[in-house]
Amino acid sequence: MKAVKGDWVRIHKTVLSPAQRAPQVPEDTKKIPLEMWDKGFLLSDSADVGDEVEVETIIGRRIMGNMIDVNPQFHHSWGNCVPEILHIGRQLRSILAEEAE
Repeated sequence: MKAVKGDWVRIHKTVLSPAQRAPQVPEDTKKIPLEMWDKGFLLSDSADVGDEVEVETIIGRRIMGNMIDVNPQFHHSWGNCVPEILHIGRQLRSILAEEAE
């Protein structure tokens, strides 16, 4: 699946391999890598699932990982992702900041 700049995507990254885990973590935890899944707006012009990408999260953090999904769905019956509402918070903050000046 292809994504373009600004699309809402889900990424995955291995943060620590089992060998890099802290010595005080439980033995069963040490056996598996520490992994991260997050979502954000794609910053590159375009990307395919599996590509390493940089995204900007909803709170403005920039992180990198392998793209695993475009417009990810929730699997708890709240429905499909609605891209039109993802920008409402940012737009409101921008409007409020302009009015505060």
